Amino acid sequence: MNAPKWLKPGIYGAVTGAVFVSICGFTWGGWVTGGTSTNRAVAMARNDVVMALAPVCLEMAKTDPERVVKLASIRSVSGYRQRDALMAAGWATVPGAKNPDRDIAKICLEGLDISDSPTRPDNASSEG
Repeated sequence: MNAPKWLKPGIYGAVTGAVFVSICGFTWGGWVTGGTSTNRAVAMARNDVVMALAPVCLEMAKTDPERVVKLASIRSVSGYRQRDALMAAGWATVPGAKNPDRDIAKICLEGLDISDSPTRPDNASSEG
């Protein structure tokens, strides 16, 4: 079989061009694989669900008859343990779920603004 002389350089050029376009597309063009796209979609959906359920947690915290006691127990701990205390209080367990959700607890904790202490005076001034 006799192939034309231009065929070999043409194939090399096409392969090199395809590799170059692929590298540029994935590096600068914003191309992603199907797996990355699926992972991003799942993360976005999870984030949207958490943001939609955070008001449920805040409402449960508002209407809880033991609110003062539970808020005191949440305030008594620090850092990540506050999230665990909020989960133990039951406010991060949405209706229909068996277990509390850590992400909902985190957002709910931010909405409750636990740093505001009821014993701190409103017009405290700092001296010197």
